[in-house]
Amino acid sequence: MGSEQVSVAPRPRYQLLDILRGLAILAMIAFHIAWDLFYFGYSNVDVTSELGWVIFQKAILTSFLLLVGAGLMLAHGSGIRWTRFWRRFAFLVLAALLVTAGTYIQFPDFFVFFGVLHAIALFSLIGLAFLRLPPWLTAAAGVVVIAANFAYSNPLFSSRELGWIGFWPSSPPTSDVVPIFPWLGVVLLGIAGMKLVLASPLAGGLAAFSSNEPAARGLAFVGRWSLLIYLLHQPLLIGGFDLLQMVQPPAVMPAVESVSDGFVRTCRQSCEATGATAEYCTRYCACALEQVDKADMWDTVSASDPTAEQLAGLNSVARLCTAMVQNPPAP
Repeated sequence: MGSEQVSVAPRPRYQLLDILRGLAILAMIAFHIAWDLFYFGYSNVDVTSELGWVIFQKAILTSFLLLVGAGLMLAHGSGIRWTRFWRRFAFLVLAALLVTAGTYIQFPDFFVFFGVLHAIALFSLIGLAFLRLPPWLTAAAGVVVIAANFAYSNPLFSSRELGWIGFWPSSPPTSDVVPIFPWLGVVLLGIAGMKLVLASPLAGGLAAFSSNEPAARGLAFVGRWSLLIYLLHQPLLIGGFDLLQMVQPPAVMPAVESVSDGFVRTCRQSCEATGATAEYCTRYCACALEQVDKADMWDTVSASDPTAEQLAGLNSVARLCTAMVQNPPAP
């Protein structure tokens, strides 16, 4: 009995980390609600291009990956528990494949080939190699990974085949990507930070922290089930907005302001000429503007005699934006 107590004690459930995960998942849900409000026509704030919202989204991703590193250190820092690790790894891979399959069905030209779940699975596997290293060395490796992405870029990495690595000057064709460079570096910083905490007097406080306050307990509960919530919340939100549209259709949205007013005006005219509603065309053309700018396709748009490859690119944008306006995916 005594040996069982010793084996369990070093690996308590850290409520504080569960609370932080809960805060991160709630922030992500808030971001996705704002995303859905725009694409369903209830808001004219495009969270994928508004600077404040972009910073908010990056901060959420950073917090998640820091917690991935910290959790990896807590779970396996004193010895890798392979059965537990492979069980979680298999679940992450399965969930990531479901995301890939679902987005491929919706828009095959812009499916998620290396999103958040793909990244967490791979980064967790790579992170095992850093658990026994000195924290300064792990932190240095993390800084190098992050800095390398800002010091070097090459258009070759903008392809789907290499886009999961990073180093691209413009995003590869996908609706969501979390590449190794720079984001693996954030996980490594999480590992190093937790290793320093465990070697300091803070370790006892972290393990002993416990709150019975309803808010803390609620956040901890959300944090414990963060992966399941990540998988389920967006389909539920989309279903909710589908029902809302039946009861309260969205108002017509104003045109999106940009330096490319001519492109937007021409797009809207062409769209409305097909018989589509003004509300639909406004959101469709906002999406098209974003994708053209994101992929730097302005030469294609202005070409008087576009090549077959350029036409294929424009057709891919058209299919993606049609899918996003009708049934938007999670960012």
